[in-house]
Amino acid sequence: MKVREKGIIVGNLATGRKNCITDVADVMVGHVTLDYPLDESRETYACTGVTSILPHKGNLFKEKVTAASYVINGFGKTTGLVQLNELGVLESPILLTNTFAVPAVTQGVLQFMLEENHEIGETTGTINIVVGECNDSYLNSIRLFPVKPEHAIEAIKNASEEQAIEGAVGAGKGMVCFGYKGGIGSSSRIVEEYTVGCLVLSNFGKKEELRAFRYSQARGLSETSDGSIIIVLATDAPLSDRQLQRLAKRCGIGLGRTGSHFSHGSGDIVIAFSTAHKIAHFSDAKIETRSQLREDHPIMNQLFTAAAEAAEEAILNSLSQAKTTKGRSGRVVHQIEFHKEE
Repeated sequence: MKVREKGIIVGNLATGRKNCITDVADVMVGHVTLDYPLDESRETYACTGVTSILPHKGNLFKEKVTAASYVINGFGKTTGLVQLNELGVLESPILLTNTFAVPAVTQGVLQFMLEENHEIGETTGTINIVVGECNDSYLNSIRLFPVKPEHAIEAIKNASEEQAIEGAVGAGKGMVCFGYKGGIGSSSRIVEEYTVGCLVLSNFGKKEELRAFRYSQARGLSETSDGSIIIVLATDAPLSDRQLQRLAKRCGIGLGRTGSHFSHGSGDIVIAFSTAHKIAHFSDAKIETRSQLREDHPIMNQLFTAAAEAAEEAILNSLSQAKTTKGRSGRVVHQIEFHKEE
């Protein structure tokens, strides 16, 4: 159940129909969840997974989208962000997983994209794969590498424009947020004719730091690792890569409002893209023309507000949607109990 159904209203802007990143037209989300013991004693356990975010259903290498990233705190092991920011385009699905699974997931996405595009590495250049991660080792036997390349491929093939499943699912299966079960959360906002959608992989904070109101603190953990969060921001507003990076920065406001202080050991990273334009990989044109919103138009401030609100609510939804989860060595992380407002 999303927090709005519990009477917790974040911000003033209206949400999209699904209150989800897939409210942005053509955006798709898919998951693969791993949840099983790795030995008879159940001391080792696969409590992890992979989540995919696709900007559109076409060939992303041949039809790229404008994109940018912003690193709030850089204790992370992502791939692809250097080129993403250098060129301002995204040419592969965005994949989320656990820290030690980044190489396997990168390989899986690469295999998928090479199969779709036989030109890559032959008659044209290479491809930039984007993968984000958080550390799920409290519940997941991360050293045993349960995530394989084929799980990344499956997560891409599972992607759908429907309401994204949230909580302890996909990459979020083993994540812990504010001492409670965290994981995948999503939210959206409407700004005039445009939509801003946000999806998070939440894995940070102690229970005492959570600033949300009316919830039970009885069963949350106080001592967990610094943790991390990956925030994926999508919009159909026509923005340049520089404007997208400005928008991405505002997600830090929503993150801070929940109680985060961007810990020393936290990888707090935002990846933002716009679906307003498709950028052809193959073109002989010398000039490329794109429209974008004026920087000084009031709508920019509304989009900034939307990014902050959607990020905050997505984090709370990652908590409210997650169920109590058992993992390795008998460890249990409980779901949060938000109380409905009267």
